[in-house]
Amino acid sequence: MATFTETPQLSTRFEAALVYATRLHNHQVRKGSNVPYISHLLSVAALVLEDGGDEDEAIAALLHDAIEDQGGETTRAEIRQRFGERVVCIVDGCTEDKTLPHLRWKERKLKYLEKLRLAPPEVRRVSLADKLHNVRSIVADWERVGESVWQKFKGGKEETLWFYRSFLEIYQPQGSNFFTLELARLLSRLDVTR
Repeated sequence: MATFTETPQLSTRFEAALVYATRLHNHQVRKGSNVPYISHLLSVAALVLEDGGDEDEAIAALLHDAIEDQGGETTRAEIRQRFGERVVCIVDGCTEDKTLPHLRWKERKLKYLEKLRLAPPEVRRVSLADKLHNVRSIVADWERVGESVWQKFKGGKEETLWFYRSFLEIYQPQGSNFFTLELARLLSRLDVTR
């Protein structure tokens, strides 16, 4: 039986981040659905907390797509001002560089994967929680619509699965936890559909 120590508390900073993330992503839905985007951000934050992440990591989980999807440098400055340098560094670590439009999809993904290989543990935790939730959503969609789920991804089935398998190659050498074990199990399930 697990022994629990003092319960970590979330402060009003987390509450403010939740409101801020909800406002930033208010008109955004999950790819190929009508599901409000905030559902993804809440799920990623929950996974981070369940894995032992602290409040800064949970806030970064709520904001991990804010710079990439909702305002770039202006949003980065707001995050720094509202939530501090550590939070903005984690969000930066989880952000793909879209300032290089000449790069193809796979080249951008390779740059992001390389960045994660060198990332500190807090960035890796938030990033992996993000990818785990994404793959959970893909599996749920696949169960509803079958192979047509892959049509909504620029990389199609093969490249999308390659991208998520690449995360396992980065994270498994660091040791398995429930994130990596579940991600491996879900990807194996999707691989069966080949």
